[in-house]
Formats: sequence, C-alpha cells, structure tokens
Amino acid sequence: MAQKKPTWVIEKERAKKASAAETIWLFGLHAVRDALLNPARVKLRLVVTRNAADRLSGAIAGAGLEPEIADARKFPVPLDPGSVHQGAALEVKPLDWGALKELCEPGQGAPRLLLLDRVTDPHNVGAILRSAEVFGARAVIAPHRHSAPETGALAKTASGALERQPYLRVKNLGDAMLALRDMGYTILGLDGEGEETIDALAADLTGQPVALVLGAEGPGLRQRSRELCHHLVRIPYAGEFGSLNVSNAAAVSLYAVTRQ
Repeated sequence: MAQKKPTWVIEKERAKKASAAETIWLFGLHAVRDALLNPARVKLRLVVTRNAADRLSGAIAGAGLEPEIADARKFPVPLDPGSVHQGAALEVKPLDWGALKELCEPGQGAPRLLLLDRVTDPHNVGAILRSAEVFGARAVIAPHRHSAPETGALAKTASGALERQPYLRVKNLGDAMLALRDMGYTILGLDGEGEETIDALAADLTGQPVALVLGAEGPGLRQRSRELCHHLVRIPYAGEFGSLNVSNAAAVSLYAVTRQ
C-alpha cells in the first residue's frame, strides 16, 4: 500500500503545477514590443489589430510568433475593462529571475537594491521598476504575498522595464533581508520619522552594497522590517508637508544612494 503524502507536500506540488500553468496578458504597444524582443520571455499568443501589427512589424518578425489579427472593437483578449491595449496583447509566461543569492551577490561594484514591503499597487510597482532601471538597481524585491504580481497593468506602467529590470518575489521579505545582511548589504529603511536623512548617510556608504526598503503608503514598514534595517532614514523636505508617493520616494532615494 502506497504511503500517503504529507499535506504540505501535496500543497507544494499543487502550487508548483499552478505556477507552471500560470500565464499573463501583456498589453500596450511598448510592453508588447519589449516582451517580443526579450529572448528570455516565453511567448504564447499574440493578438493585434492591423494597425498595431504594422507598428510592431519588426518585433513580430524577430519573435517568430504568428500574430492573430483582430478587430479593435471586438478585441478577443481577457483584459480588465478599461485596459488601454492600443490594439496589441501578448500572452506570456512570467519571467524567472533566479534565486536571491545568485542575483544579488555583490561581486564587483556596489549594487543597489529596492525592497518593497507590501506595496501592492501595480502602477506604483511599475513606476518603481522604471526608476530602478534608470538608476541601475540590481533588482527590485518583494514578497510573494501582499505585493503586486506581474500583470499587464504593471507591465504597461513599467513601459518595458519589466523585461529588463529584475523583479524578484520571495517567500519571506524578512528572511531575504537577513540573507542580504549576510552578503554585506547595508539596509536602509525609508521612514518619515527616521533620525538621519538619506542624503547625509549616503555619503558614508560609497562603495558599499546598499538595499533600500520602502513600505506601503499609509502603514509604512512592518515592525520586523524596521528591526532588520541597519538605519531608518528619511527624505529631507521643505515645508510642513513631507510625504511622497512610494514610487517617487523610490526614485529620490535611489538617486541619493547612487550619485555617491
């Protein structure tokens, strides 16, 4: 008689199968073009209007994927209402950026990372990925749960950055922070009440690997995340109102620690 598998083994196998079967629809000319040009992206189905097909002709030819020509008024793709697809949608598999250690091991130079603590708005995360690419961040890291998954809305806001900027989702953000500390990263938590300003502290971190942790708007960093930071820092501001949208805060803080 075969021995019954433990519940946790069964659940893990189910999760693995579900992950393997998962697909997402990217939409919009920029997001679709960059995905078509990305050799690491597994592409399954391309639906375009004739106008979009003409505009994407070079990328389509290079991808080797036969497009389905559709009427813009009856676009046969399961997108959320209100999605501005611009006549182009591409079904793909999520990207696999590998393991935390291999991706974030400092090696040469002084890498910068962004860690997102329960930032769930795909538009914010998309904008953060754009800033991360502009300022040369090694990766953007978020927990599997309570974070923005890879979706068409996120990809469209990222305007192609999703295909080039590593977006790694980990099982536990606190455990990832501990691993980064072991790798030699200095971890800075963005907090409006932080005693030090990020620009003042950044000057002391030249040549060191740095990870910035940003929390969701409103709740901010969770207690464990705060405790695992080496420093809690704030962005200096003028006037009485000193709150930034999380994507703007990510851009400002990345600039502060990369210009050194």
